[in-house]
Formats: sequence, C-alpha cells, structure tokens
Amino acid sequence: MKVILGLGNPGAEYAETRHNVGWWVLDHLAEVWRCDGWRKDGEALTSTGSIGSGKVRLVKPQTFMNLSGRVLTPWLRRPFWAAATDLLVISDEVQLPVGTFRFGAKGSAGGHNGLKSIEQALTSQEYPRLRIGVGPNDPQRRIGDLADYVLGRFGKDEGAEVRALLPTLEEGLRVWTTEGILSVMNRFNR
Repeated sequence: MKVILGLGNPGAEYAETRHNVGWWVLDHLAEVWRCDGWRKDGEALTSTGSIGSGKVRLVKPQTFMNLSGRVLTPWLRRPFWAAATDLLVISDEVQLPVGTFRFGAKGSAGGHNGLKSIEQALTSQEYPRLRIGVGPNDPQRRIGDLADYVLGRFGKDEGAEVRALLPTLEEGLRVWTTEGILSVMNRFNR
C-alpha cells in the first residue's frame, strides 16, 4: 500500500496557514480519488482509496508538526513496506516561492521540523517528498520570524495560487503511485 503523508498542524486555527498546505493537497486527493471518509487511526486521520489496482492511504498526523514522524511507527513494522518506494511526504517550503513545487526522491529536512521528525522516525533521508512553495514571490521581501511566517495565513492571491496547483499535484501523485518518484520528477519538476 502506498502512503501519502501530508504535514500540518491540527486545529481550526491552523487550517488556512502556510504550514498546512500538505493537508490541502490530501483533502483534494480524497475528493478527486473518491477515498473513504477521514477516520481516526492512532495519532492520525486517514482516508483510503484506490488508484488503478493499488491501494493508497492518505495520512494527516494529529500531532503537532515536530512530532509527525510518530505516525509512521506501524508502517515501519510491515515486512514488505519501504519508505523509499511506498511513502511520499508533502510539506510546505519557504525556500520556494508561492505557486511553485518540487518533487524529490531524498534530501535533507532543510530546517523543517516536520521533515526532521519524519527523518528521525525513518532513520533515513531517502523517502520521496513533495515540497510546495510558500515563500515570498518577491526575493527582496523579508520573512521575519520563520515560525510566525509559516503559521501565518496566505494572502488571498497567494492562497489562490497554491490551490491552482492542486490538479497538477494530483496528476503527479497519481503518477507516483504507479511509476515511482523518478518518473514524477522527470515529468513535473519545473
């Protein structure tokens, strides 16, 4: 089973923040892929669906960002499941401007506490990920306090730019479920 884990923080006050774009993508996938309803599963909300002949589990950790990796513990015990091929993590990325994204097969956490937690749980940096740009479009614009910035809400136009990416991201994630991360990187990275 493929697992797509979206990073975010639980609670209505965080729903529209930059840090929760991973959950925006999961909500879109659940709707488009007609997954079953969200249900509590340990420290996460999950929704399951099918892509072709394969099953996909969408996962929203209900811990705060810096503890997100804990939800992977049950998966790590499965004998035929491997993070490098069966997991994809979706996160926000302040180093990419709004309206952009990047698929990757591995890499560092780059200071992102959610990705640090994932790496700690996996004891590896080798897992596919999708980073969605939440950084300023103007390179001269100063972010200020990083925590305040990522926990802040998008401006109206910025939120619309991110939502406009959802059909393309869905297509890329669909390709990942059947062809793997290298095909996605070759076809979708800009």
